[in-house]
Amino acid sequence: MAAIFKKSTKKPKESEIKMFNKILIANRGEIALRIIRTCKEMGIKTVAVYSIADKESLHVRFADESVCIGPPPSKESYLNMSRIIAAAEITNADAIHPGYGFLSENSKFSKVCAENKIKFIGATPDQIDSMGDKANAKDTMKKAGVPVIPGSDGLLENLESAKKIAKNIKYPVILKATAGGGGKGMRLVWKEEDLENAWASARQEAGAAFGNEGVYMEKYIEEPRHIEIQVAGDQYGMACHLSERDCSIQRRHQKLVEETPSPFMTKELRKKMGDAAIKAVKAIRYEGVGTVEFLVDKHRNFYFMEMNTRIQVEHTITEEVIDYDLVKEQIKIAAGVSISGKNYEPHLHSIQCRINAEDPFKNFVPCPGKITNYHSPGGHGIRIDTHVYAGYVIPPNYDSMIGKLITVARTREEAITKMQRALDEYIIEGVKTTIPFHQALMKDENFRKGNFTTKFIEDFWK
Repeated sequence: MAAIFKKSTKKPKESEIKMFNKILIANRGEIALRIIRTCKEMGIKTVAVYSIADKESLHVRFADESVCIGPPPSKESYLNMSRIIAAAEITNADAIHPGYGFLSENSKFSKVCAENKIKFIGATPDQIDSMGDKANAKDTMKKAGVPVIPGSDGLLENLESAKKIAKNIKYPVILKATAGGGGKGMRLVWKEEDLENAWASARQEAGAAFGNEGVYMEKYIEEPRHIEIQVAGDQYGMACHLSERDCSIQRRHQKLVEETPSPFMTKELRKKMGDAAIKAVKAIRYEGVGTVEFLVDKHRNFYFMEMNTRIQVEHTITEEVIDYDLVKEQIKIAAGVSISGKNYEPHLHSIQCRINAEDPFKNFVPCPGKITNYHSPGGHGIRIDTHVYAGYVIPPNYDSMIGKLITVARTREEAITKMQRALDEYIIEGVKTTIPFHQALMKDENFRKGNFTTKFIEDFWK
C-alpha cells in the first residue's frame, strides 16, 4: 500500500516513499481530465468513474480504465460513496482523488476511504470537519490569532440574541447559514426593523437547502474584495503559502473571473495575509493543498471567511505564475512526501475566465445541449482546461462550467490584452456561453484599472 495513514514526525526522503500505483478520480469533466494528465506524467495509472450522462466525456476516454457508477443524478453516481468505493476495489486503485465539489470536502467519505485502506487525496476527516462548519471554523481561527469578522460566537440561539449582537457590532450585518454555500441561507440586514423577517427567511432557506436551520451573524464588510491565499501542508506539520488570488469578480457569490496577483495587493498586505494563512494551516495541522479565503475592506483590513480543504477551480492561475503543479503536489503530500516550507510570490500575471454554458443576456440561465462547432484559441501564454469538443452534448444534470480559459503574461495589462485576443478566437456554437460577458468585461475601464469589489457585476452587467 502506497499511502501513509498516520502522521509522523520523521520525514522520509522522497526516494524512500512508494508512490501510488493507481488513482481513481471521483469526479467528472475538466478537473477529472486535469488530474488524469498529471497522473500520467507521474507514471500513475488512472480510473475514471462516470454517470451514464458522461459516457462520452473526455475524462472517460483518456483514463486507463473507466467504470460507470450510475444514472445522471449526482446522488446516484458522483455522490454515491458505496459505488465509488466499489469501483476503486474492483480496479485495485490504492488512492482516490476527489477533485473539487461532490465529495471533496465530505469528512464521511474521507473516513470511508481510510476504513477501506484507500488513501483519500485530501484532508483528514477531522480537518474537514474543523473547517466545514463555518461557526466552528471561525472559533478555531480566532484561537489561532487569525483576524475574523466581528459577529456572533457560534450559532444564534434566537431572535433576541441576534438583535443584541447586531446592536453591539453595528449595522449593516449579514446572516449566514452555518452549513451553507452558494449564497443559500444568507441575508443582508441594514437596520433593526428588517432583522426579524431576515431571521425567519434565512433559517427557512437554510433548512430547505441543507437540512440545518442554524445561522450565525457577521458584521457586513462594505466595498469588500474576495482574496484567497493558496496553501499547502504536509503530514509532518510543515506549511507554506503560494501567494494570493483575487476572486472578487462574481455574481450571486459564484466566481466568474480570478487573477493573480491581486491588483489591490501590496507587499505588506501579502506578508500579513500569508502569515495569517499559515497560522490557519498549522492550527488544524492541515494535510494537502487548500485555500484560506479572506474578505478585504477598502482600508485593506482583512478577515477570515472560510477555508476550502481541497483543490480550487482557480488553482490554474497560481500554477502559471509560479510554475508549480498543484495537483502533483497534492498527490505527493498524500503519499507522504514532505514539502520545503518555502513561500512563493508571483512574478508574472495570470487571469482565468470561467466559460459556462449559460446565457449572460438572460440572467445567466444554464444552456445545456450539443456543441455543434468548437475551436479553442492558442498561442503563447494561453491555457485551456476543458472536457468538451465539437459534437459533445452538455448534460443538464451538473454545474454549467464547461471550461476555463487562462492567460499569463509579464503584466496585468498584457494578460488582459491576451485574454481579449483569446476570447475573440474562442468559438463554441450550438449553445450559449459566457464568452460575450467576458469580452465585455475585459474592455471595461474600471476592471482594467483594478477598480472593483465583489459587488462590481451587479452594476456592470444589468
